[in-house]
Amino acid sequence: MELDATAGVAPPRSRLSADGTVAAVGGAEPPDRASAVTALYADHALGMVRLAHIMLGNRQAAEDVVQEAFLGLYRRWPQLDDQAKALGYVRSSVLNGCRSVLRRHRLVEFDVSHQPPVASAESAVLSVEERREIIGALRALPDRQRAVLALRYYLDLPDDQIAAAMNIRPSSVRSAAHRALVALGRALGERP
Repeated sequence: MELDATAGVAPPRSRLSADGTVAAVGGAEPPDRASAVTALYADHALGMVRLAHIMLGNRQAAEDVVQEAFLGLYRRWPQLDDQAKALGYVRSSVLNGCRSVLRRHRLVEFDVSHQPPVASAESAVLSVEERREIIGALRALPDRQRAVLALRYYLDLPDDQIAAAMNIRPSSVRSAAHRALVALGRALGERP
């Protein structure tokens, strides 16, 4: 039996910083494409699926769009000028994928199969109805306004990152958010 000099030595690991930068831990070599994209996927895939689900209204279509976005990132990894912008690339790719799906299939049904636990049957019916009403009002918004609200309230992104993901100015983000919230309030019968 031969002794392996590397036995017991952990392979270089990578970590993902808050800004989406993938870096090696402990002074090791920079991570390869697969480990970098895997780390990014592990940290952000769920949020991207939620974003796509809000945009599309269908969980399976949302998962497909996110998978395509990460596959595109993997294919284009060597061409990225700044690998710190990988997360922004994926966000933009998810939004563009959602727009493509919406162009092909304008009417998308919302999946309301997930229901939070409720205390009674009456509250369950009210909860489902309220959710349908809110989702319907959200779906009635123009794509840009819906995307801004999803990025702001589901992914908790600041205006500058939303602007970068949507390729618009931060002032346009604020304007779209304001108009969307006013339209949602009007659609839901709330007073200003």
